[in-house]
Parts: sequence; C-alpha cells; structure tokens
Amino acid sequence: MHCDRKRGSLKVVHKHGPCSHLGPDRDTAPTATQILTRDQSRVNSIQYRLGFNSGQNNLQDSLAKISAKSGRSIGSGNYIVTIGLGTPKKELSLIFDTGSDLTWTQCQPCVKSCYDQQEPILDPSLSSTYKNVSCKSVLCNKLSSATGNQPGCSIATCIYGIQYGDSSFSVGYFGADTLTLTPADIFPGFYFGCGQNNQGLFGKTAGLLGLGRDQLSVVSQTASKYGKYFSYCLPTPSSSGGYLNFGKGGSSSLKFTPILTDSRGPSFYFIDLVAIKVGGQTLSISHSVFQTAGTIIDSGTVITRLPPAAYSALRAAFRQQMAKYQMAAALSILDTCYDLSKYDTVQVPTISFVFGGSTEVPIIPTGILYGGSPSQLCLAFAGNGDASDVGILGNVQQQTLEVVYDVAGGKLGFGTGGC
Repeated sequence: MHCDRKRGSLKVVHKHGPCSHLGPDRDTAPTATQILTRDQSRVNSIQYRLGFNSGQNNLQDSLAKISAKSGRSIGSGNYIVTIGLGTPKKELSLIFDTGSDLTWTQCQPCVKSCYDQQEPILDPSLSSTYKNVSCKSVLCNKLSSATGNQPGCSIATCIYGIQYGDSSFSVGYFGADTLTLTPADIFPGFYFGCGQNNQGLFGKTAGLLGLGRDQLSVVSQTASKYGKYFSYCLPTPSSSGGYLNFGKGGSSSLKFTPILTDSRGPSFYFIDLVAIKVGGQTLSISHSVFQTAGTIIDSGTVITRLPPAAYSALRAAFRQQMAKYQMAAALSILDTCYDLSKYDTVQVPTISFVFGGSTEVPIIPTGILYGGSPSQLCLAFAGNGDASDVGILGNVQQQTLEVVYDVAGGKLGFGTGGC
C-alpha cells in the first residue's frame, strides 16, 4: 500500500524551469536584474504591511501532493502549482505564496482588464457549483484581514480587492466553488477571489494560491482534512520539479524550530534566526540584531534579506574567503559579485543559518551564489535599509530543502535533500 497516496500532493515547478508548461518563452523570461527589481518591490510591500502597526479527533493523517514547479517563467522568482476549480473542474496554474492569504484567479467576464494567461480564463457561469458570497455574509467582512482592504459591494455581492508591492492588483467577486487538489482531495465551497480586473506581473499564471495563516487561506479552509499541516520542496530552476504536500508526513530527519506570531502581521510565519555560519564559523552577530527586526520565511521573496549589521558581517566573512577570485560589478541589490567565467571549479564557502531550538539549516551552493552569467555571480543575500525592517528567508535559500509547516503544532521543520 502506498501511504503517500493519502496526502494531497501537487507538483511544483519554477516558472522559468524546464518543467514549466507556461511556454518556453525564453525571450520573455525576465533577466536577473528584472527579477531582483521585482523582488525588492515585494519586500517593500511586506515591510510596509509589517511596519505600520508597530476538530482533532478523527483527523486523517491525510496528505495531498501537489507538484511545485519553479516559477521564474511567469515573470518573477516564483513557484507554481496546478489546481482545479469548479464543476466540471478547470485546471489553473497558480503562484503559491506563504506571504498571502486570499486565493484568487482571473474570471470571465473581464470587466476592465485581464492579463495574458496560459490556460483559458475561468468562467464561473460554466460551473454548476459556483456561488457568489453576499455582502451581508460574515465571510465578506473577514476579507479585510486576508487582503488588507475593506470589501466592497455590488448588486448585493461581496467585492474583494488586493494589491501587491509592484502595483500589481486583482479586483472582483468573492465567491465559492469546489477546489480539487488531487482526485482524492476535493473541497466543496472553497472561498476565493474571482478577479474581473487584474493587472501586473503574474506572467502567464492564472492567479495566486494563498498559504498564510488567515482563516481564508487554503491552509485554514482545508484544516478539517489536513490539520493545518503542509510541506513543500522548491526545486532549483534547472531541476525537474518539487512538491507541495497537504497533510502530515515528511522525512524522519526533520529539525524543527518554533513558528512565532507577531501582532504586526499575524498571518506571516515568523521564525527565530539566532546565528549565521560561514565556512563552519559562527559570525559574531548579537542575537538582539535578529530579534529587533524579526524574521519571516516567505515562498514568494527570492533573495534573503538580513538586518544591516548581520549582512555586513556575512559579506565581510564571505569576501575574505573568496579573496582569490576577481570581483565583478554589483547586480541590482546584490553588491558582492565575482567573475568566475575562467574557472572550471570554484571553492565557495559554506553558509548555514541557525534557528531557535539549535536547528542548523545548510544553504545549497545555488542558494549562495546567484546571477545571470558566470561572469557575474553574486552573494545571494541583501541587507535591509533599516535595523527595524523585518528579515526574510527567501526562496533561493530554501531550494531543495524539505520545509514542513506544522501550523497547528506551532513549529516549522527543515530537512535536506527534499527534491
């Protein structure tokens, strides 16, 4: 018997990876500079959001496996999964995002504008199970915590609106329909945004899958089956694919750290970064440097952001150990770059992060050096502008790790060699 079949499991691919079905449009794939510019927009919006408010009994051990593909072929450094909505179900490729709560997709009719997407745009009138949510519904009022905006009302129907840091947005009807993760993992009455006016850098995806902690996120809406437990492995852009699993499971060699809650952003996944090691040596950074800002783990941010003092220490140690290699020009937000085009092999110092509970997580080499070409490969970390700006563990540093979110249990697990 294959116990794994009990999980809801989706395949994850990188937007610009070889397994992305969003088209091999290499000409339109963003450059490293464009990705980093958009990444900074996302980070700015997260920091803005965080800055301004300075049934257990017969729970199945069920797992639904969705495959995570790496998402740079969508127009940013993101990862995508394919889910089904409606009856009969329509398959849609969505960016999955632990930093967002509301799931939304573009819907017909596009009243104002829709961007180009790979699959046909969802037409809710063709689904026998779609319903709009009424303005008077309690759920309509709960939209503000999931979107950051007060809901609107049009012909007694609840209207949602959500915008992102790069001025991308989606506005439309708040509705409910059947969500299909796998043939065995079907959820009637799943609440999501049916976007009639959408613009922005979503590439050719159909929208976004929200994996935050708000009650409208997928994690909360599927809690009766999966117990607020999910995991993923983000593949490197060149590899075949990772996964997004819902439900208990995972390798036995996981190391856990507590998930913390911060009142500034209760749906974000905060974790306690304690120390950074370079070449096996712990950098002399006071724990208070990390505590002042706090740190979140985020599947949608590309490059890890650190407090200025922590980044300075990391950069100094890394440059010292890379002294024999010729430096190159900075790449957007990355200021420590090398021309490695003349070398067959390069000795890159190891980097690992230590989290609360003495959980040490090694970063793979492709999470240490990032860039567009061998003549410009850069230390894949950036310093925040201010000591109080939240730190962010980004997706380049999470690549190939098994990352397990036991939200109900209040802990986050890491395992190596996940995909």
